[in-house]
Amino acid sequence: MALILGLESSCDETAAALVTSDRRVLAHRLAGQEAAHRPYGGVVPEIAARAHVDALIPLIEAALADAGVTLADVDAVAATAGPGLIGGVMVGLVTGKALAHAAGKPLIAVNHLEGHALSPRLSDPDLAFPYLLLLVSGGHCQLLEVRGVDDYRRLATTIDDDEGEAFDKTAKLLGLGFPGGPAVERAAALGDRHAVPLPRPLLGTAEPHFSFAGLKSAVLRARDANKYSAEDIAASFQQAVVDCLIDRTRRQLDKASGITALVVAGGVAANGAVRSALQDLAHAHDLRFVAPPLWLCTDNAAMIGWAGAERFAAGLTDPLDIPARPRWPLDPGAEAVRGAGVKA
Repeated sequence: MALILGLESSCDETAAALVTSDRRVLAHRLAGQEAAHRPYGGVVPEIAARAHVDALIPLIEAALADAGVTLADVDAVAATAGPGLIGGVMVGLVTGKALAHAAGKPLIAVNHLEGHALSPRLSDPDLAFPYLLLLVSGGHCQLLEVRGVDDYRRLATTIDDDEGEAFDKTAKLLGLGFPGGPAVERAAALGDRHAVPLPRPLLGTAEPHFSFAGLKSAVLRARDANKYSAEDIAASFQQAVVDCLIDRTRRQLDKASGITALVVAGGVAANGAVRSALQDLAHAHDLRFVAPPLWLCTDNAAMIGWAGAERFAAGLTDPLDIPARPRWPLDPGAEAVRGAGVKA
């Protein structure tokens, strides 16, 4: 059994966790930054990086104490090395390097997206490769065939904005507060999802990819029309996102073969409407539906520790000079997509 110290600092959550290779989370400490960013309606990178500096070491010390272990007991240190806000990524990765060097332990530089991609296997020991993953977060929207650790095939991505950013922008436009995703979901629960005619970009097309920029613009026009409540706009927006995600995912399922499950991960996977619709889609295709518990959907260090454990078991460790990366695709060999650029 391996014991992994996981560190996460890619955006506005600072976290440390102790995770074992037999799927036990011995400790998990997390410090959020919502109060610091709320006046700006979004994450300010410089504020986030400074908050990571202040919070990370105390969180590591607290996690070790919670687990009743010392750094000497750890088999490896896993730290997010990207993608993300580069200042925050550097804080976590440099800290991980220093701890690994001081303790004489291997370093595992984890792709934050791989943390999300493998997190369902932490909570579900029966989830086997390969599976179809809908990765939906504040910075990405992708469909991936997860073939194994460090083995991903990207099937679709967004050609412009991702759905997480669209949730945040909609919350800001409607004055719903920060963070945007939960705020929109709360407002949507009070609204009529059929009240506002909003577009479903690329719905029904042969193109496999996603698009949400036009939907954001439509929300702005609906707000400025002064004829709909914020709750109705939120509900209609959320339904439009769900319809797009289901349509694109169904397209991949209709031609998939040999997969064991339909899996969702990432921050937007915490949205109840998204999870419910995906579960129905999986059942319609006679597939298992797997989603991590809500606390594993948002950014956390347990998923980084678990990805580290999976990589450690596969013999995948990294040198101390590995760089932090603001962009880091899971499938670097995937074909370029129009409009998607480095986010693909």
